Amino acid sequence: MTAWSEPQRHYHDQRHLRECLALWTRWREHSPRAGEVAIALWFHDAIYDPQASSNELNSAAWAARSLVRAGADSDTAQRVHDLVMATQHDAPATLGSSLDAQLLVDIDLSILGSPAERFERYDQDVRKEYAWVPGFRYQEARAQVLQSFLDRPRLYHGEHAVALLEAQARINLAAALSRLAQ
Repeated sequence: MTAWSEPQRHYHDQRHLRECLALWTRWREHSPRAGEVAIALWFHDAIYDPQASSNELNSAAWAARSLVRAGADSDTAQRVHDLVMATQHDAPATLGSSLDAQLLVDIDLSILGSPAERFERYDQDVRKEYAWVPGFRYQEARAQVLQSFLDRPRLYHGEHAVALLEAQARINLAAALSRLAQ
């Protein structure tokens, strides 16, 4: 838990982890390998430096090493590694047919479909994590990220996630884009 409490974390913190794990307990029946998804959730943002582009890779490597040291077989360690890597969110097609990766990504992105107040807090916390980025650059980059999510035909993979989160996520993303444009 120490890693999740580092001072540079405002969104990618213990609260995010708790929210992800709480949703996992409700959705774990959708997972062929629920234990591996749970481990991947614990590790998915374990290493987080807002100025680095290797957070998922470093977190995935840490997860795989930890599993091997704990006696897990290499196939399990690789699957968890791949699950953590799926949380890069930059290429939804790379999830392929892995129901576990789809579930993990749906859980990680569930914040997008949260109630408006919670989403706004998330948006503010992300800005705090990127406080080192000048305002105009942040607005431009953040708008690109948010628009890339809105441009997807579906934000979520599982029907349960689509039914619960998709509509509110699109409302939240559009509102955040509008705030950035002001």
